[in-house]
Amino acid sequence: MTTALRFLWIASRGYRLTPWRSPYLKWRIETYSGLPASKVTFTDFWKFTWRERAKLGRFLQWTSEMDAYRHNPRGDARV
Repeated sequence: MTTALRFLWIASRGYRLTPWRSPYLKWRIETYSGLPASKVTFTDFWKFTWRERAKLGRFLQWTSEMDAYRHNPRGDARV
């Protein structure tokens, strides 16, 4: 969980109170959904987040696993 929060903290840097304005997050939404980044609004951001919440959760789990692997590349311990 802390890795997921860490990722979200880093990804929304400079836009923590308004993540829908983050150029990085807008670009990620554009890349994933095809909605032009320049058109992403507050409503679009939250609709996308709600609609894709299961996939976003799996992505955050994957970032946690990759972070654990980075700290232990031999894979001695399971996450």
